[in-house]
Amino acid sequence: MKKQFKFIGRHLVLLLLAVIWLIPIVWLVVTSFSGYKGINTAHFFPQTWSLDNYVALFLRPDSVVQYKKWFANTFVIAVFTALISTIFVLMVAYTMSCMRFKGRKQLMSFGIILNMFPGVLSMIAVYFILKSLGLTNSHIGMIIVYSAGSGLGYLIAKGFMDTISNSLREAARLEGASEAKIFWKIILPLSKPIIVYTVISSFLVPWGDFVFAKLMLNSGISTDWTVAIGLYNMLNKSLVNKYFSIFCAGGVIVSIPISILFVIMQKFYVEGITGGSVKG
Repeated sequence: MKKQFKFIGRHLVLLLLAVIWLIPIVWLVVTSFSGYKGINTAHFFPQTWSLDNYVALFLRPDSVVQYKKWFANTFVIAVFTALISTIFVLMVAYTMSCMRFKGRKQLMSFGIILNMFPGVLSMIAVYFILKSLGLTNSHIGMIIVYSAGSGLGYLIAKGFMDTISNSLREAARLEGASEAKIFWKIILPLSKPIIVYTVISSFLVPWGDFVFAKLMLNSGISTDWTVAIGLYNMLNKSLVNKYFSIFCAGGVIVSIPISILFVIMQKFYVEGITGGSVKG
């Protein structure tokens, strides 16, 4: 009986936490279908329902709402960041996992420690460096910065590669294969779960980033913004009463691509995390 009470108690707590966590999300979704454009705090569910907010996002751009352009900007930055970052992470992980050289352990420790420092501490320095190179207000500059330090996040990928049998690499070397060929022809085909995990993780960084994007894209030209900056602008005190429901619709739309990606790749994503945690 005591175990049953504990079991019920734990699940009641989990249910309560789930409800608390879901309430803002449900409110965002239902408000996106509201016929009232501002913030309606008197009612949780809209009194009138409409698809007009979604129509305004894609079919009625104005000086405030340039959602299609923001979405395209964010998508391009996220895709190129994911591709470049994934290559960097996998190459560093292979080097640390499968190759042996002097100072390897010290370099690994230094990389882990360096990766622990929050990137926000270096943002001002990074901004002035990019400004001197003429890369501020540039999507290329953002891709470079998002991708540049990605190799430091190699640890999970290295843990996954540590689980791949060393005999496969030794057999390939006996056949005369180079390190590059072993990496591309043997290691990568066996590393699909960690590749998927790395791609999704790398994609998420620019997709949801606001702070660095706001710092970099400061020209005031709204067509250069990412989704995060554009949505935040709708919450301006002078705009929120006219655009809040559209803001909610934009928040729903921006969550759809990454949700679909997670659902499709969930199996590989979980395998990547669990496989990478076996060894450090």
